[in-house]
Amino acid sequence: MKHPPPELAPLAQAYLHELHVLRQLSPHTITAYQHDLRQLQTLAQDDGIDLLSVSNAHIRRWAGRLHAKNRSPRSIARTLSAWRGWFEWLGRQSTAKKDASKINLSANPVADVKAPKRNQVLPKALSVEQAIALVQQAQREAFENKDLDSIRDAALIELLYSSGLRLSELLGIDASISHDRKQESAGWLDWEASEVTVLGKGGKRRSIPVGVPAMVALQAWLSFRQAMPLKLQSRALFLSAKGLRLAPRTVQTRLRTLAIRAGLPTHVHPHMLRHSFASHVLQSSHDLRAVQEMLGHASIASTQIYTALDFQHLAQAYDLAHPRAKPSKA
Repeated sequence: MKHPPPELAPLAQAYLHELHVLRQLSPHTITAYQHDLRQLQTLAQDDGIDLLSVSNAHIRRWAGRLHAKNRSPRSIARTLSAWRGWFEWLGRQSTAKKDASKINLSANPVADVKAPKRNQVLPKALSVEQAIALVQQAQREAFENKDLDSIRDAALIELLYSSGLRLSELLGIDASISHDRKQESAGWLDWEASEVTVLGKGGKRRSIPVGVPAMVALQAWLSFRQAMPLKLQSRALFLSAKGLRLAPRTVQTRLRTLAIRAGLPTHVHPHMLRHSFASHVLQSSHDLRAVQEMLGHASIASTQIYTALDFQHLAQAYDLAHPRAKPSKA
């Protein structure tokens, strides 16, 4: 019989509440932190250690256990980051008079503990030719079928590739901006300025340019959407046939099927279009800061991974074009 997970300690619950209310982290991130803190609590209980008495040696031993259980370096790094954040928060609480009697934490026990080194996994991006083939396939089906799914998909895919949006950001866009406190828009299009404004990670808003082909496709979809029966109307820009805000799974399935019909030799998912956007803009502009801003990365280190894709692209071009790139045949 499977036992329910242990209840989190009050201080861990207070930390998660602060992450949710003050830092406005996403529900997905909060759930991940909750899982990691519950794991820390379980490891401490198994060794008979009070959570407020955890030492650097304990953390190192527990990190070793996670590694022995074949946890990936990325997963261990995320877990250590969650633990480190909580102990940092505890340290700040210990400086407050009201909590000084409850918490006695001289140093963060996770401060200098690192996860095992991991191999850098490059994001998968389409080539320029593949990306164009995909959007052209979507436009061709919209022209031929003239139905809701095809016209909507053409606009949706053009916008994904044109502006490098995350799927959640894309699906949060409303057809028109609303300042109603109960239904304030997470994202909207500025049709005159050809810009899209979205709510990204950490509750941060950003505006990204939208290319001309994408704006044309979006205008076609908006006209079709406005002609839909009244009962199907919704504030969301991208709707299902039932008039509801489009679900992530629907976009994933439609994009995968469209890529197959376009003859692409790889599994295509929405985030791959974000990677493709970043890679292709960087190849053309070499402006890492601009790409960082458009992607909404808090740290430029997250954006720098695309420089490896850019070098990979240049290396492939060199191999194909330079007469001395390949070894001569004997």
